[in-house]
Amino acid sequence: MARLVDAVLKAQGYTTFVSPPGPDKGVDILAAPGPLGFGKPRICIQVKSQDSPVDSPTLNQLIGSMQNVQADQGLLVAWGGFKTSVDREVATQFFRVRLWDQDALIGQLLEHYEKLDEDLRAELPLKRVGMLASQDDADDD
Repeated sequence: MARLVDAVLKAQGYTTFVSPPGPDKGVDILAAPGPLGFGKPRICIQVKSQDSPVDSPTLNQLIGSMQNVQADQGLLVAWGGFKTSVDREVATQFFRVRLWDQDALIGQLLEHYEKLDEDLRAELPLKRVGMLASQDDADDD
């Protein structure tokens, strides 16, 4: 899943560094804007692919890792979502950390799909489909 997050960040214009397999000390990906990755914000990303929700110690580990690598902001990606203890900390960490659950990750994937590299698009072949909206659907907007 880190490979997918990395591809989405690259599609957004970030230069990334993916930690090699093995112990990563809470850092799966580092990202920063620009062709060399020297721009700001510098982002430390932690990716959790398990189905169970992530808890506060995982968020705290990310915040500690951000300090260790001098990151300005953090992104915690959790396929299984977040426990309420993490949700309660969203407001206090608003300017430092963003949370992506599976819906947010899929949304980012769909939004930036056309900019993903060809190999990844070949592994995740998607096709846009247009549909006519009924009059009821149009009234909802």
